[in-house]
Amino acid sequence: VQLVESGGGLVQPGGSLRLSCAASGFTFRWYAMNWYRQAPGKERELVAHISSTGDTTDYADSVKGRFTISRDNAKNTVYLQMNSLQPEDTAVYYCYAVKSWGQGTQVTVSS
Repeated sequence: VQLVESGGGLVQPGGSLRLSCAASGFTFRWYAMNWYRQAPGKERELVAHISSTGDTTDYADSVKGRFTISRDNAKNTVYLQMNSLQPEDTAVYYCYAVKSWGQGTQVTVSS
């Protein structure tokens, strides 16, 4: 199993980023996918979840209405569209599935 995140970076408050997670080594369309994040000094937390078909999604209360998780089963990729970013969204964002983690991508929200 390999999960490779990309799309992180530095953005101003109120800005947007789209994260991608390219998956390989397993049958992507069979598995739910998840985005987690870990801020400095805090525990890793679940941010968003999407079912294998993409029909069902779920979000942490802190990101509801601002973040959208989606997937493209033809491309073996899951996305996290993040809008209205705030400094408290600063964290390393990880893709998780099949009991495996990606390496993470840093998101920094700062003016």
